[in-house]
Amino acid sequence: MSKVDYDVIVVGAGTSGMMAGIHAAMNGARVLVIEKNQKPGRKLILTGGGRCNVTNRSSRDDLIAHIPGNGKFLYSTLDQFDQEDIMHFFIDRGIPLKEEDHGRMFPVTDSARTIRDCLVAELSHLQVDLRLDDPVAQINYDHVHKHVSGLTTRRGQTITAHSVILAVGGMAYPRTGSQGDGYQWAEAAGHTLTDFYPTESPLLSNDSFIQDKTLQGISLRDVAVTLWDDHDKAIVTHRMDMIFTHFGYSGPAILRCSGHVNQFLMHNQATTAHLTIDLVPDRSQSDLMEEADAQRNKQLVTLLKPYLPEKLSHLIHQQVNIPIGSAYKQIDHQQITALWQRIKAFPITSYGSQPIAKGFVTGGGVHLKEIVPQTLQSKLMAGLFFCGEILDINGYTGGYNITAAFTTGAVAGQHAAWHSLARQ
Repeated sequence: MSKVDYDVIVVGAGTSGMMAGIHAAMNGARVLVIEKNQKPGRKLILTGGGRCNVTNRSSRDDLIAHIPGNGKFLYSTLDQFDQEDIMHFFIDRGIPLKEEDHGRMFPVTDSARTIRDCLVAELSHLQVDLRLDDPVAQINYDHVHKHVSGLTTRRGQTITAHSVILAVGGMAYPRTGSQGDGYQWAEAAGHTLTDFYPTESPLLSNDSFIQDKTLQGISLRDVAVTLWDDHDKAIVTHRMDMIFTHFGYSGPAILRCSGHVNQFLMHNQATTAHLTIDLVPDRSQSDLMEEADAQRNKQLVTLLKPYLPEKLSHLIHQQVNIPIGSAYKQIDHQQITALWQRIKAFPITSYGSQPIAKGFVTGGGVHLKEIVPQTLQSKLMAGLFFCGEILDINGYTGGYNITAAFTTGAVAGQHAAWHSLARQ
């Protein structure tokens, strides 16, 4: 077998790329990690509000459920490197972690730079060559033998290797250098790309109260947002906070629904998605009506005050044709029913979300049917591996996406090393 410059080349020094480089080196490979940015981990240091939510300490099934974009593909990967392994990786290297709400794990320092610097230090410790500010022009393939042979940089240098790992990210947050470069390299190897769509992105709306800014800036705590299909069947529900904006809706509950909204619009060739907000998810409509009836001499505004912001309460008054200041006992049965139905299912619409470039996660990517789940190696081009957001896998924020990045990076790095060393 001909001599190569490296056993493994990792393209991209982000979350998954650095983890891939580390695990390739841990398995005995000579490794190059090459990055077009001047610093590694640019997107990593933005995660978790700059604190880096390194993983989520949930069950395997719960983790997969929070990765709605093909999370089941990760079962084989997680069998080899899972959330506990991610935590031990950092703890064993002197980075203590702490657990916050909903199983989210953060470094005790509350700084994403701690995580980035740990990965960079480990690359150095394992004598991985890290080349920054060196963009890749193309991945080189031997199409006759269906094997990767290395890459060529934009400066014209050709670097050879038996294994190449594409860890270049998706198209979200392009200012971090993640501009979809890897998709054309995957296509050059014969791979198919699935349709792209934004996820974890604020929703846009033409609802009248959005257009006239009636509710702009109003936040709702702990509400349940549901997306419905054309047959009034719930597609997804998320119970978290949300906010009304000048362009539509945002906040955690909305962001988690956004990928599903975009998929619904795309797959159904629809122009509008219909959602509802359960403003009091812990109480049934009948319970709310009974409690209000027991205080029927009070004004409706007073009865709604514990549940709704005043501006939203006034809007609902208008929507069900109840004058502001009305005593509850003055309202007829039909209006009362309409009122509580609206509070339990306040209707909103969306025609899409802000674009991928403004989202944090890319939906879509390299088609998973063309990748071996146990190794993350291409089925079409030997020696070509994928990890991170270039794959058609996407999850929610809260430690789920970064878990997918770390685990696919670790597994791709390990198997890329084994592949290369077997060819020597």
